[in-house]
Amino acid sequence: MDYNSPKDGVLELKRWPKDTIAAGRRHTVGLKSNGTVTAVGDNKYGQCDVNGWRDMVAVAAGNVHRATNTGNAHTIGLKSDSTVAAVGWNKHNQCDVNDWRDIVAVSAGWRHTIGLKSDDTVVAVGRNNEGQCNVSGWHDIVAVTAGDWHTIGLKSDGTVTAVGNNRYRQCNVSDWFDIVGVGAGYLHTIGLKSDGTVTAVGLNKHDQCDVSGWSGIVAIAVGSYHTIGLKSDGTVAAVGDNKYGQCNVSDWVDIVVVAAGCAHTVGLKSDGTVVAVGDNEYGQCDVSGWRDIQLLVN
Repeated sequence: MDYNSPKDGVLELKRWPKDTIAAGRRHTVGLKSNGTVTAVGDNKYGQCDVNGWRDMVAVAAGNVHRATNTGNAHTIGLKSDSTVAAVGWNKHNQCDVNDWRDIVAVSAGWRHTIGLKSDDTVVAVGRNNEGQCNVSGWHDIVAVTAGDWHTIGLKSDGTVTAVGNNRYRQCNVSDWFDIVGVGAGYLHTIGLKSDGTVTAVGLNKHDQCDVSGWSGIVAIAVGSYHTIGLKSDGTVAAVGDNKYGQCNVSDWVDIVVVAAGCAHTVGLKSDGTVVAVGDNEYGQCDVSGWRDIQLLVN
């Protein structure tokens, strides 16, 4: 969810775009205003084979932390009829979404896929060794996000629930409240609060959880080891690992949506063009020619 600047201490829902760009380990996906999808980057597993997609309203890209030297990734598309399409790596059945119905939001982790249904329940497919797909009992969920090995759900009352790997306490969100947005990385979790501040739990080896000083944030994106915050004035903040320049966003302006891959960051501008920084080994940052990326929430 995305929100306006605070008014009387409360953020109001704003019709900024959502899920119109997505970043994976080695690829980037963009949803165009006509409902088609474009993609750049590594296509070893067919994760960029989206040219035939039509009537899409949201996209998600599976990620994997860079320490795992593979191109394993998948791409998920939510259609206007609330069904779901998938391409890419499917070793753990993370692309088996053909029978999903009544879906209103999707998220893709490393080896699993999460779907939020219109009745505020959640479905999941894929690897479940860490319990990251144990969401069948969830209800009153308004947003979902999938990390590498854990899954986060935002509830309608502003509290947060989590399942999956908790080695670095990335699932210790039971005391969070007034949350309006969530993001999950490799081993850390980020929450956007209703007052525009941000909270974090989990691994902080690269300072990816050092968000306590942030304010005026309207959206967040989380990479493997870095965290991105979109400010209400269209500028962007970043913390965490910057080995590939993925946090070099201080000069970005007029940004309306952000996405974070493993080691790259993507920003959608108000004119429908896209900027990217970070790891570009597979051309995943080659988005300068993109135009007409969707700006309106469906």
